Amino acid sequence: MLGITGGWGAFSLRKLLGIAIIFLFALVIILPSLIIKGLGSLRGPVEVETQERVVRLWDQARGEVIVLPLETYVAGVVAGEMPAEFELEALKAQAVAARTYTLKKIEEARAKPDSKHPQADLCTDPSHCQAWVPEGVLRQKYGFWRGLRYEKKIRQAVEATRGLVLTYQGELIVPVYHSNSGGRTESAAAVWGYDIPYLQSVPSPWDREAPRFRNTVTFTLAELDQKLGVNLSVVPAAALIPPKGQAIKVEEYTPTGRIKTIKIGNKTFKGTELRQLLGLSSTDFTWQVQGDRITFISVGNGHGVGLSQYGANGMAKEGKNFLDILYHYYRGVKVEKR
Repeated sequence: MLGITGGWGAFSLRKLLGIAIIFLFALVIILPSLIIKGLGSLRGPVEVETQERVVRLWDQARGEVIVLPLETYVAGVVAGEMPAEFELEALKAQAVAARTYTLKKIEEARAKPDSKHPQADLCTDPSHCQAWVPEGVLRQKYGFWRGLRYEKKIRQAVEATRGLVLTYQGELIVPVYHSNSGGRTESAAAVWGYDIPYLQSVPSPWDREAPRFRNTVTFTLAELDQKLGVNLSVVPAAALIPPKGQAIKVEEYTPTGRIKTIKIGNKTFKGTELRQLLGLSSTDFTWQVQGDRITFISVGNGHGVGLSQYGANGMAKEGKNFLDILYHYYRGVKVEKR
């Protein structure tokens, strides 16, 4: 009797162990897959995708054109352009701006292909088009469960604004945006030299909460000479220090106090040009000289025109919805379905 009882006990133990392994497999592998499928990832349901307008995207990382449903692409732009932890209403505003920009670029590409990506409507280079990240990147960045929650929130923002775009006098606008304006956005005329009625300067006090509200970058005078093709190394230190120093002198400011033109040594630079050459975060900058080193202190991050992303998040925290945000940063526009 003891032998028989011991045999059955061992069998039961093996059976229980097998059940436990199957349960753990289901918990670790199958359940997350079902959750992802149920919640919908950045790609969204296939049966919906086949009915959507598509975007031809030049993926620089892969070196090829990929075709995506419009709303799937917009979700990838929101994930790439705006911090996923931002408020839902801010993400909605970003989704509308991204969708409008996308459709505008598609219109332009179909009329005249872009020389940088002639076979595609847009590319993944944020300096040329919009930033975009593929499915799964947020899970890699934030961890599986947190990333999954962010994916769901972004999908919610995109779905809640599906088809909504910004127009001015019936035409799609160019809905430029930036990280933070430093307290007040800039007009298109001040930055690019031509007026756009809906891209005017507006207050954005919420930007002061941005982590990169104030930024510094330091060079030796020799490094600055090399970057700009000037000869400040031989100039007396007093000539470099504002406001009396003449070796570096602002010649013109924009209406919001950003630097429009500046003379350094014997050369004159546009503020936007100098920002690019030196990698400054904005054209709202001052400088300090200490010995043979010069430090540029910038306020804000980006060109400052259009939607401020940190401003949008600040407005959302105060209870404003995505329409309030869009109508504040883009003047005289309409939000409509296309």
